[in-house]
Amino acid sequence: MFNKIKQIKDLRSQAKQLQNTLAAESVTTDKAGITVIMNGNMEITSLKISESAKSNLEHNLQEAFNEAAKSTQKVMAKKMQDMGGLGDLSKFLK
Repeated sequence: MFNKIKQIKDLRSQAKQLQNTLAAESVTTDKAGITVIMNGNMEITSLKISESAKSNLEHNLQEAFNEAAKSTQKVMAKKMQDMGGLGDLSKFLK
């Protein structure tokens, strides 16, 4: 029983470390004249809109945000893989 508690505590610590590492990452996407910078927590930290993008702003923003989210997810998945992920979660699902 105490072993499982320690494993859960270790897993929580790993998750926190991973979250902090991912938050420090950033992805820049330029789509249709809109530049979006997004951090690993999927928060937009910068947004720049060119004059040419303003004519179809809603559509261009949607495309730029979606592209930024996809790019961020790919970077974060690679980072998690490089860090060893969160280990084997199956032992906690029994």
